[in-house]
Amino acid sequence: MKRSWWYRFSLLLFFVIMSLMVVAPTFVKFKENSWFPFKAPINLGLDLQGGLYIILGIDFPKVYKDEVKTYANKIIYTLKDNSIVANLGDINSTNLTDPSQKIVITDSSKMEDAKRIIKEYYGYPLRLVKEDGTSLEYGLQSTLKTEIEKSSVDKSIEVIRNRIDEFGVTEPEIISQGKDRVVVQLPGIKNIEKAKELIGKTAKLEFRFVNDTISQAQLDQWVEKAKAAGIVYKKGESFNKFNDQINEFLKADLPATHEVMFERKMNKRTLDLEYMIPYLVESNAPLTGDDLQDAGVRIDQQEQKPYIGVSFKSNAVKRFSDVTEKNVGRRMAIILDKNIYSAPQIRDKISGGEAQITLGRGDYDSMLGEARDLSLVLRAGALPVELEFQEQRIVGPSLGADSVADAKFGTILGCGFLFLLLFLYYRVSGVIATLTLVLNVLFTLGCLIAIQATLTLPGIAGIALTVGMAVDANILIYERIKEELRSGGSPLASMQAGFARAFWTILDANITTLIAGLALLNFGTGPIRGFAVTLIIGIIVTVYTAYFVSEIAFEWYMAKNKGKKISI
Repeated sequence: MKRSWWYRFSLLLFFVIMSLMVVAPTFVKFKENSWFPFKAPINLGLDLQGGLYIILGIDFPKVYKDEVKTYANKIIYTLKDNSIVANLGDINSTNLTDPSQKIVITDSSKMEDAKRIIKEYYGYPLRLVKEDGTSLEYGLQSTLKTEIEKSSVDKSIEVIRNRIDEFGVTEPEIISQGKDRVVVQLPGIKNIEKAKELIGKTAKLEFRFVNDTISQAQLDQWVEKAKAAGIVYKKGESFNKFNDQINEFLKADLPATHEVMFERKMNKRTLDLEYMIPYLVESNAPLTGDDLQDAGVRIDQQEQKPYIGVSFKSNAVKRFSDVTEKNVGRRMAIILDKNIYSAPQIRDKISGGEAQITLGRGDYDSMLGEARDLSLVLRAGALPVELEFQEQRIVGPSLGADSVADAKFGTILGCGFLFLLLFLYYRVSGVIATLTLVLNVLFTLGCLIAIQATLTLPGIAGIALTVGMAVDANILIYERIKEELRSGGSPLASMQAGFARAFWTILDANITTLIAGLALLNFGTGPIRGFAVTLIIGIIVTVYTAYFVSEIAFEWYMAKNKGKKISI
């Protein structure tokens, strides 16, 4: 055998060994501490193994209300920087699709200056709805609301995908449905509640000051008063909804521009409320998650407890420094999704734009897990809107166990008839063709597992299509060889000429299909992309196995009989 043959055979042998090792965990379960280097089986899609199916909806009236309130908070601090004292008034939600927020200017002589500053900094997103004495009422401009409607679904899909990628779910399907819905399919997901919590978190981070002039006893009395009126948290309901109800009920008792929030902890397994501690916090948030640059888990070396270290963007570093300098001695509550995680006292000016989110109570492992989840949510990005879980289904495979068993039997039967036909018609050459087809499927599965792609029903169809194309390629080569033999060529010369003349026909047919596969991958979604991935991989593998592997086998076969005969 020529040296070039040994090089090609060695490469083929390497591919076979590597593919067998990569595919093996799909059929043989290896322990985590075993010596075997590959342990990940092939990923199966939602249609093959089942998983979680969720429909999320967007409540746009609530989005508009939150948006106008956020801008109003920014206005308060912008005016404060310009020596104008202002407070938030009531929010007018009479028109659900066009809420407006009242801003009360303390010094009536500075009304015109306040209007000028607000127009200068917030002239685009806001419009002046009403002016009455010392109060200004602002609503969102229609163009901003249109932008919110157009971008909310797309941004939500992007953020959810980032979170799911970090969560470790392979090949999720996340698509829009209409103008206000997002459909999420998570194949093979095991921890359903954790996945739902991760997907649905708005990750709205706020830093607000605690009002310590009201005693804890008074806060407890207010909570008991609400409880006596029937406002209590019920298991399974939204805690944020309960929080809004209690603030609405206590509106007359609470100081202006303040609200009650809770430090709470839920049992993630039973969803029971373990404890909740009320705080009275200012409504205004001098810093929010929009100012966040990064978040990561850190360990307190003195107390040996995990916490979340956050850093602010460059344009917020000075603001954070000024806020902490002017409020030394006060407590600043760190609030994520209306849940107070900690309320440390500001002991000195904090420079450098770094802060900590501590995690309250719990053992080390539970606090570490919570810190990782929260940092993941913050790092992956805040959802532009709050999503509501409108539908949730834990689905099984589209094919039942009986159907899967029937499909396996049909595949074995079909392959058996194909291999028998190839052997009877092409004899030894048919055995070589059978070998290339087996290697074709082996290499395709190995590539899918190596790139951590997900195998779905359309993907299986893609594999079946490429196997058919591989058979076609073998037939082209064999018929070319037969033509050369009928023309009087020697077995060796006919074999060489058959491969040489069939090459460009095989390549041309597969390149055109490859272009179609790339178009499907680029423009398709969901199952279509799954089909395209397996098709593209299968086409590349088909050209290698049907032509180059067949050529290696035929050269070995012809060398054994010294080129005197060929069984075809």
